Amino acid sequence: MTQLSDDCFEFGGEMLPVAEALARLEPMLAPVVEAESVHLAQALGRILAEDLVSTEAVPPHDNSAVDGYAVYFDDLSDNTETTLPVGGTVAAGHPLDRQQVRGEAIRIFTGAPMPFGEGSPAPDTVFMQEDCRAEGENVVLPAGIKRGANRRFAGEDVKPGDRVLSQGNRLRPQDIGIAAAVGNTELQVYRPLKAAVFSTGDEVQDPGAARQPGAIFDSNRYSVSALLAGMGCLVTDLGILPDDLGTIQAALDQASDSHDVIVTSGGVSVGGEDHVKTAVEALGQLHLWRLAIKPGRPIAFGQVGRVPFVGLPGNPVAVMVTFLRVARPVLLKLAGARSDPSPLFPVRAGFAYEKKAGRREYLRARIEMAPGRAPTAHKFERDGAGVLSSMVAADGLVELAEDITTVAEGDMVDYLPFSEVGL
Repeated sequence: MTQLSDDCFEFGGEMLPVAEALARLEPMLAPVVEAESVHLAQALGRILAEDLVSTEAVPPHDNSAVDGYAVYFDDLSDNTETTLPVGGTVAAGHPLDRQQVRGEAIRIFTGAPMPFGEGSPAPDTVFMQEDCRAEGENVVLPAGIKRGANRRFAGEDVKPGDRVLSQGNRLRPQDIGIAAAVGNTELQVYRPLKAAVFSTGDEVQDPGAARQPGAIFDSNRYSVSALLAGMGCLVTDLGILPDDLGTIQAALDQASDSHDVIVTSGGVSVGGEDHVKTAVEALGQLHLWRLAIKPGRPIAFGQVGRVPFVGLPGNPVAVMVTFLRVARPVLLKLAGARSDPSPLFPVRAGFAYEKKAGRREYLRARIEMAPGRAPTAHKFERDGAGVLSSMVAADGLVELAEDITTVAEGDMVDYLPFSEVGL
């Protein structure tokens, strides 16, 4: 009697490992969007189109790191307290209107510019006010301070000519801040990717109305659109297309006229009603199809005319996993970003698991923290590719490489927090 398989990955011939697939695509990937100038207030999350080189020093002048008293170190006694008259005050934004003379202390506040001095060395040391004692118009300074204490130097943070941001950075709040700190009000960034999205399947129905017999509500289109929007893409929702080759081919052709990338879910497997793959090949070409990845196997990369195409699987979890680990790096490169490895972190397995060699698997997991122990990943019990609730319950994905076949409880495994990929 013929043995029936319970593993959908056993059919269809050889599949590409994930790393090999991305390596094949790498030479084809370049930004497909042009640069534009935007104000800093609109730059968050955008991808920098050119290096930002500073023409300014930050800070622009030597300044005090504390509230206290600025002095010449050479005016201080070696082993006893020093008493100096207080000759003035310097506040942030209000430099001393004269040179500081030898033998005096100047009251100074945090961030205020260090006073200029008579010749060299200039006033070079600041006492914290809580270490000092005021006596009338004098201040008593303790012994033992080091030369240059509590003084910040001009250019200590950034020097003129420093590259402060690199092309391909996706701009974070701290990046916006440093751009402003070196005097910029606008940045050259790449225009957002225009992405067209649709789902396929006669059984798929939009939520919001009574579900028809045999139908399922479409979660994929909403998940994919949200994933793309989270990357900064401008998303056009083309809805749900029926299982009809002509309709799908026409939609792909039309979408290629006004979008930078097309992303679909479903229709790229080997079923009789899976028409997306055929339609793409009629309008352009597929560069690769079917990866050795679970969940996800049927994922396709190609182009419709000259427009990049990404065909994701139909199962909801497979859609999200393949997007995060395969499609996202490709889309980031198309958007002008540098490679995004999404670092993996070692955690302890709180589960036992067996898998087949030769494919990369992703397990949904939540992390448990315990004092004195490595973080522990607990696998979600139901791991089917259609169990979308597992993605909701999980904190991230455990990645098991192709050569791993067995995980014992307590083994160290690689873990991708969802926070590393914007979830």
